[in-house]
Amino acid sequence: MRATKLICTLGPATAELGPELVAAGLDVARINLSHGTRDEHQRSLESIRRAADEAGRVVAVMADLSGPKVRLGELITEAAELVEGASFVLRGPGEPGDAASAPVSYANLANELEAGDRVLLSDGAVELRVRSVTAGEVTAEVVRGGLIRSRAGLNVPSERLGLPAITPKDERDLEWVSEAAVDLVAMSFVRSAADVTGLRARLGDDGPLIVAKIETGAAVADAERILDAADAVMIARGDLGVEMALEEIPVIQKDLLARAGRRGVPAVVATQMLESMTASPRPTRAEASDVAGAVFDGAAAILLSAETAIGRYPIEAARTAVRIVETAETMGAGFLAAPREDALGVSDARAIAHATATAVGGCAARAVACFTRTGLTARLLSAVRLRVPVYAFSSEERVVRGLAILRGVEPRLSDLPADTDGMIAMMNARLAGDGLADPGDRVVMVASTPVGSARTNLLKVHRVGS
Repeated sequence: MRATKLICTLGPATAELGPELVAAGLDVARINLSHGTRDEHQRSLESIRRAADEAGRVVAVMADLSGPKVRLGELITEAAELVEGASFVLRGPGEPGDAASAPVSYANLANELEAGDRVLLSDGAVELRVRSVTAGEVTAEVVRGGLIRSRAGLNVPSERLGLPAITPKDERDLEWVSEAAVDLVAMSFVRSAADVTGLRARLGDDGPLIVAKIETGAAVADAERILDAADAVMIARGDLGVEMALEEIPVIQKDLLARAGRRGVPAVVATQMLESMTASPRPTRAEASDVAGAVFDGAAAILLSAETAIGRYPIEAARTAVRIVETAETMGAGFLAAPREDALGVSDARAIAHATATAVGGCAARAVACFTRTGLTARLLSAVRLRVPVYAFSSEERVVRGLAILRGVEPRLSDLPADTDGMIAMMNARLAGDGLADPGDRVVMVASTPVGSARTNLLKVHRVGS
């Protein structure tokens, strides 16, 4: 079983291709709330749910909030070219823009910039330097020219912006997230752990899991506390690469993956994984190495963005990502991050998780099976990076889908057992009946007893069929 999960962004390129994406290996479908309408988002969600049900697979849905992102407004033409040395004015929302000036989505921007500040447009392709600030307008010099388009992203130092962590648009989108029973919510432009706890308070304890996107310098600085506050993190290298020095991004990525591994927090690597496949049926060799490198460093998942949202070869991109991951995990098994002896801290649950790793090696187990009401047991087992698949059974449909992001875990919906004996019997029957193990195979079973207990406290070496 492929351990590293695949997240694909839905968009115009995949609007009618839900079954093909699921067949290609999709584990989590990302709906980017920065683009599209609520009706389009709802259709995307229903399409993926339907395709997953028809294929008999568990696929989670992740809604990605827009967050406090500043964007250019509409332009008169499809694109405008800014020339080095020219002046360019950023102004409040209003008339469409051109190569001389453009509106921005944040009316208060002029009050938060000052002469000398650097402003980047279109993911850093165009660079401006602020010359002067007057009432409602920012006049800048074009330091590096290039094309800009309507609604292009605008980056300024994140600590300068007074935008709230959850914007009014996010508030409206969160209403849909709740109504649609989305499984995960990605929080954009997190600046501190307080942003994550604020979102948690809005979603409630029974709400979707929170994926904190690390894409600002402030988030890198507060990474330890963010990892403790979030259910998962995403290393979003696009905006992070604009705000931080480009040459620092590989080091930051490896550091964040290591920190997440020590805490047992799933970490997603995102942005430009197979970027060339937006226009080409094959990736570059450097992109293949990038995907494999994320696998070797212990990423729980990789994320495709434009490749599947607007690219010309969305299904080919998903299949290619899966092939690279599978090859890295098999042919490159010797380079995979080792099981973590320091993961999870000190607790009874840590002892059970690490004892499971020892038991798997000691008895040459085919797999690990666990029953979980909340998902915690599966998260613990994923954290220690077992070299065999973890089949996680739960009677809670939302819990099952939330487990789809965990490395090495294949979630399965089951009935709620009446007692511990019933739980073991159920897992035994499902392992054999679903073709996950053969009669006589050893598996390690992990659970809480009595059934429903909050403590992971049971470990059993079991022969399938006995």
